[in-house]
Amino acid sequence: ALGGTACVVTGQPFDTAKVKMQTFPEMYKGIVDCFMKTYKQVGFRGFYKGTTPALVANIAENSVLFMCYGFCQQIVRRIVGVDRKTKLSDLQNAAAGSFASAFATLVLCPTELVKCRLQAMHEMQLSGKIIQGHNTVWSVVKGVLQKDGPLGFYRGLSSTLLREVPGYFFFFGGYELSRTFFASGRSKDELGPIPLLLSGGFGGSCLWIAVYPVDCVKSRIQVLSMAGKQTGFMGTFVTVVRTEGEYAL
Repeated sequence: ALGGTACVVTGQPFDTAKVKMQTFPEMYKGIVDCFMKTYKQVGFRGFYKGTTPALVANIAENSVLFMCYGFCQQIVRRIVGVDRKTKLSDLQNAAAGSFASAFATLVLCPTELVKCRLQAMHEMQLSGKIIQGHNTVWSVVKGVLQKDGPLGFYRGLSSTLLREVPGYFFFFGGYELSRTFFASGRSKDELGPIPLLLSGGFGGSCLWIAVYPVDCVKSRIQVLSMAGKQTGFMGTFVTVVRTEGEYAL
């Protein structure tokens, strides 16, 4: 929970720019242009749109993810036929993290949908896709319930699963490999905060490099579905590649 809070406080402005550029690439030349235009149009608070659902999403995701990580490690131990005290390999830990992310997706998808819609609400109005936007968490939640019912919060679920399951394989794989590198034959449990910090950063880099195109499709599905029926993952993916090229992802 504390890790999820730290992620949001430090990363929310960059996440906001990411969602805006993924959903409306024609409006921004790059991240600097996105930051400048956002600041001019809605001020500094514009970078923290969707902070409340982002906090809920990250706290819920990280809490469930790391709770299930230990549970999934036990499942992996049973599959490979080793006892509870045996240390898993980096590859086996990566598989456990991948399994755990499937559970985290169930709590992440609804809150991330609300977050993404709040972050790109201004662009939806500017583009004319919607006439009047929702500016609060409750108004977005109420809009989803009125239009699509409770299942509306799970728009983009398949895309979120496609991002999370392989993504966290690379995250935990990169994290554990990095810890092994820093440990240099010692126990990984003896590592200090700096090696752990660097290992977490390396794991995060592995995750995003591997799944960024999937995340781009997910953002479009969750945001653009405000304006009406949106095609699923494959339909959106093919449309983006056909109309904007593969570099749009």
